[in-house]
Amino acid sequence: MDQPQLIQERSAPPATLVIFGASGDLTRRKLLPAVESLARHNRLPDQFALVGVARTPMSDEQFAESALGGRSLSEKRQLAGGIRYVSGGYDDPETYKRLAETLDELDAQRGTSGNRLFYLSTPANAFEPVICGLDGAGLNHAPEGSFARLVIEKPYGRDVATARELDGVVHAAFDETSVFRIDHYLGKDTVQNVLALRFANSIFQPIWDRSWVDHVQITVAETLGVGTRGGFYESAGAMRDIVQNHVLQVLALALMEPPASFGGEGLRSEKVKLLQAIRLPTDRDIADAAVRGQYTRGGTREELMAGYREEVGVDPLSRTETYAALRLNVDNWRWAGVPFYVRTGKRLPARVTEVALQFQRPPHLPIPTSQLTELDADALVLRIQPNEGISLRFGAKVPGHSFRVRTASMDFSYDQTFVEESPEAYERLLLDALVGDASLFIRSDEVEQSWRVVDPIIEHWANDRSPIPTYEAASWGPADADRLIGRNGRKWRNSI
Repeated sequence: MDQPQLIQERSAPPATLVIFGASGDLTRRKLLPAVESLARHNRLPDQFALVGVARTPMSDEQFAESALGGRSLSEKRQLAGGIRYVSGGYDDPETYKRLAETLDELDAQRGTSGNRLFYLSTPANAFEPVICGLDGAGLNHAPEGSFARLVIEKPYGRDVATARELDGVVHAAFDETSVFRIDHYLGKDTVQNVLALRFANSIFQPIWDRSWVDHVQITVAETLGVGTRGGFYESAGAMRDIVQNHVLQVLALALMEPPASFGGEGLRSEKVKLLQAIRLPTDRDIADAAVRGQYTRGGTREELMAGYREEVGVDPLSRTETYAALRLNVDNWRWAGVPFYVRTGKRLPARVTEVALQFQRPPHLPIPTSQLTELDADALVLRIQPNEGISLRFGAKVPGHSFRVRTASMDFSYDQTFVEESPEAYERLLLDALVGDASLFIRSDEVEQSWRVVDPIIEHWANDRSPIPTYEAASWGPADADRLIGRNGRKWRNSI
């Protein structure tokens, strides 16, 4: 009898991870804990090294202490003796000369085999000087049999034109196959579960199209305001910060055609095709298809929350949107005629990311409407965060002598079903980049297609001098958003 094939757990090859912006917030909160967790779970080999690069003066020992999360080097066999720090300006050639010397030293001492993963955890204005610095020092070229890869954080440009300019800089130094544009949403197990739900279950395929689906809602809601990011947010807004990347990535995964394989190119090519099929909003349509808003002071007497214009670093006359809602149409065979409603906002009543497919009502109901007073349309809800899982909403008879039907649900919960620990998104994506698996990273043409969708709306809003709609903090957004979805008798899923 054949024995079942064991799944081979992945681990990184010998390599050096170089983090630019090593003294920054993202590195401290996400990247270093991800490295520490990979080491703790034996996903990093003994031939692994970590190099931090930043302007802030710091010793190797100080950087090692921050990288180890308070644990001693002896507890981290994979990291012991393999942590270095290089201080210097990103536009200073001497920084890259010292970095090259450090990398050569680690190759000799640690056996990292000339493999380098350069992670740009810097403000966007530092991307070009860092890439040019690596190019000037020859660090973008790996010895034969080794790799030199580049991981770039968002924002990748401010519009399609600047994204293309950045691509020009990137491709002058690195081949596209060596570029990993990161969106941490794609590293979440629950986002990847969208793929499992769709393509590992035959029961869903027949109903995953316009014949059965009435409309789709995608919500990315945050309870927090901008906090200390007011200066950054002023130049971004909800469309650039969330819709152009997170929302459109989730939408593409939920709506794309089945790929021929789950290899990096097959998966990403289908996402590009879906993004290409989104109907471009014209200037005339935007007023009816896009809504923006900005939160004002709200909450309770016990917890009164400041308005956006009162936040640190925000222009008191700011017109930046903290809320955006869109109605999108996908012009392809599967989804023609189905509206897609997407929304994101700060200072909303609940923190939630979900995809909800609401199905069409039965063509004929023999049951009297008086017996259906508590019956909603059938829906399949994919909860990405929090309470990660899936709900199937349907009608069921209420126990009793009379025949009454109301909505019931079948729920799948990640926490209650699986005992396995779910890795943090950055942990998964760092390992993917080290292994060379680009499936969950964004290709150059994906970036361009995403900007193609949002650019006309951003430009329209920039030229619209009318007062920006507002909504109270801890409410579900501006009234215009309810009118957007309500024109055809639909409504937002606000009782999440």
